Amino acid sequence: MLQMGVIRPSESAWASPVVLVPKPDGEIRFCMDYRKLNAVTRPDNYPMPRTDELLEKLGRAQFISTLDLTKGYWQVPLDESAKERSAFITHLGLYEFNVLPFGLRNAPATFQRLVDGLLAGLGEYAVAYLDDVAIFSDSWADHLEHLQKVLERIREAGLTVKAKKCQIGLNRVTYLGHQVGQGTISPLQAKVDAIQKWPVPKSKKQVQSFLGLAGYYRRFVPHYSQIAAPLTDLTKKKQPNAVQWTGKCQKAFNKLKATLMSDPVLRAPDFDKPFLVTTDASEHGVGAVLMQKGPDQEFHPVVFLSKKLSERESNWSVTEKECYAIVYALEKLRPYVWGRRFHLQTDHAALKWLHTVKETNKKLLRWSLALQDFDFDIQHISGASNKVADALSRESFPESTG
Repeated sequence: MLQMGVIRPSESAWASPVVLVPKPDGEIRFCMDYRKLNAVTRPDNYPMPRTDELLEKLGRAQFISTLDLTKGYWQVPLDESAKERSAFITHLGLYEFNVLPFGLRNAPATFQRLVDGLLAGLGEYAVAYLDDVAIFSDSWADHLEHLQKVLERIREAGLTVKAKKCQIGLNRVTYLGHQVGQGTISPLQAKVDAIQKWPVPKSKKQVQSFLGLAGYYRRFVPHYSQIAAPLTDLTKKKQPNAVQWTGKCQKAFNKLKATLMSDPVLRAPDFDKPFLVTTDASEHGVGAVLMQKGPDQEFHPVVFLSKKLSERESNWSVTEKECYAIVYALEKLRPYVWGRRFHLQTDHAALKWLHTVKETNKKLLRWSLALQDFDFDIQHISGASNKVADALSRESFPESTG
């Protein structure tokens, strides 16, 4: 970073510690623990774009290209007065940033302001959500012209793109967790994957877990009791622990799964209203659900998530598993919740202090820093109130991904 001019030696009175965070592609992200600085930083309320509006624009297009700006924040220079506040401690001394570092409270708003200015006047065929730029057109000739204009803007601004993450001239692309193009918008597949992949229960406890999820939304399912009767009969005390699965059980199981994957249970997201994320972890899995209040003032699910833990992950402590459930959920739900305030509920009381953790456990500290980009408050709820996420965490699905 010294050779690139990203940082310089510092004599600042400010100082933040360093944490190295592994990225999904195997690279290492160099992160600063800026929580103390963020706590005294005046917020920049520059508006983030509405995800649904961006997707609607792209969905109608016949040709789409997406560009990923390399190390986006590092392409924004810092004012001299701000550099000393970015100072961080290493074993080689104190340094400060010449460019915008990751982890600062106002970094997303600052970068969104930059890309909005970059694409000013091109809104009819170019949009951006932070470092994800999309160009969309109705004809190939127009698309080539539009793409050239955007690339010229990027060159004039002195910005660079990461070639291996670009999608050029396609009919359909993946953008903000959706498949879009040629008049269609397909939502995050994880929205229903966790329900579609729910395995046939083999024990009374597994039947109870599924009924716990289905029962939470019974108010939206006409004749719920009659439909679920063959399954609830399996949970009676006189029934053996190993269930006798019949054709009636399978029919009821399929009916309830289909209901959970359809309206009025599932709702399309409304980005003008706050989201609620609930998470939970069990011995062998993690689960989460993104919810939002409907016109009836009841919470409806928008996305279901679940993931089976590996053998190594299953050996983590309860607190580590519960924290990982949050990290996993927010990374998957990033297109919905990043850049906007939301509520997060967990039945693990220890995670209420996640934003202010002073933890010797390096894993928890690393995850806490990874969540700095999200703006949320943590609410503790009892396990009995967390039936949906709890049920999703207890089933051994393959990972639900978008």
